[in-house]
Amino acid sequence: MDAVIHLAAAARVRESFLDPLPYYGTNVGGTLNLLNALKGQRFLFASTGTVYRPSDAALTEESAREPSSPYAASKAAAEDLVAWTARSGRIGATTLRLFNVAGGGDTDTSRVITRAVACAAGTVPGMEVYGDGSAVRDFVHVRDVAAAFVVALEACEVGTSSVYNVGATAASVHDVLDAVREVTGRAVDVSWKPAHAGEIPSLRADASRLRALGWEPRSSALEEIVRDQWLASAPAPGPGPSR
Repeated sequence: MDAVIHLAAAARVRESFLDPLPYYGTNVGGTLNLLNALKGQRFLFASTGTVYRPSDAALTEESAREPSSPYAASKAAAEDLVAWTARSGRIGATTLRLFNVAGGGDTDTSRVITRAVACAAGTVPGMEVYGDGSAVRDFVHVRDVAAAFVVALEACEVGTSSVYNVGATAASVHDVLDAVREVTGRAVDVSWKPAHAGEIPSLRADASRLRALGWEPRSSALEEIVRDQWLASAPAPGPGPSR
């Protein structure tokens, strides 16, 4: 093989606070095991936009890192491991900091779009929103993420290390709920809760570095992400009435 794309991870932010050790074991230890098996390959690592210090401005790859969860901290540690391994000349490495990946039948209902669509489909009883719904996140369709990995792989060379943000559409929780209602034509049962202490108000990506390589998100309009999630996860129509 001449290239490896490393997507495997433990990835639930709130769960990582309750039990951080498996997150380090998988996200750092697992990455170390994989790197030990490689020499001379190009290596693409899926990281997260949550490694950054929150900011009202769009985040660039030079923005300060300040992980706010054990999950994000484990990803930041793995990023460093990957970068130092590349700089030693053993591999070529590219880290893609993915923001909120959605669409295409995701089943993790801890994620806002997946949960809201599942709620509209009636497969979960409702959803809790912490805060007033104004928190903004950056969403990107999984198809555009796949395209980003292809573009980044083509630019990766042994002995070098690069980082790219992967994000496309900034939207608030209210925007997501409105899009789900519009696309599905169904209500979303929401319970409003007080914001968690330290809740991040905004996390947006500046993806201009990746766009300079030729990447262009084509499926990441919020309505298209929601529509694809709905088509993949909505219950199939049942049989017609018996006659």
